[in-house]
Amino acid sequence: MSIPPADSACVERERDDVDWALAQHGVGEAFGRVFDRHRDRVQRHVLRLVPVPADADDAVAITFLEAWRRRTDARLVDGSLLPWLLVTATRVTQNLTRSARRHRALLAKLPPGEPVADHADRHDDGPASAALRELSLADRQVVTLCVLEGLSDREAADVLALPVGTVKSRLSRAKRRLADRLSPPAAPLTRLDEAAHDA
Repeated sequence: MSIPPADSACVERERDDVDWALAQHGVGEAFGRVFDRHRDRVQRHVLRLVPVPADADDAVAITFLEAWRRRTDARLVDGSLLPWLLVTATRVTQNLTRSARRHRALLAKLPPGEPVADHADRHDDGPASAALRELSLADRQVVTLCVLEGLSDREAADVLALPVGTVKSRLSRAKRRLADRLSPPAAPLTRLDEAAHDA
């Protein structure tokens, strides 16, 4: 049995009344229910207003962020938060459109710059980086945290959710492997070296 539209609107208002009262006291789950209840309507409204449909998600996110941020000020109209959300979404969309227009105008005024080399092209890909990439992911994580980022064994263990002993053994093993890979190969012995060694 379906609920008649008038009763449906009444149920929506009752839910908004209860959920919004809880949300005003910081109950995130209640705010989540209000979000789930009105997100699609706000999305459709915003899609009608934005010049670029890709901006709609940003406008909806900002609208609900404002609702959370201003939850003590937001007013229900006939027990529903939807009218407040639609007005806020309209203002957010206008602000985003105005901001994008100013940004484009500013970019148009800038002189063309010289091309900048890609940061990835300047990345040091020397023997140390290559040796680090050859380590297992687990060893690479420990080396990155302890050696490159300067974390203590205990801090790295906390970040990786591992026992300190495991971090120490992985770090020791990784340092050994890096040293082996970065050490210059030993010169092969020649007959003169062997003769000098035997004498």
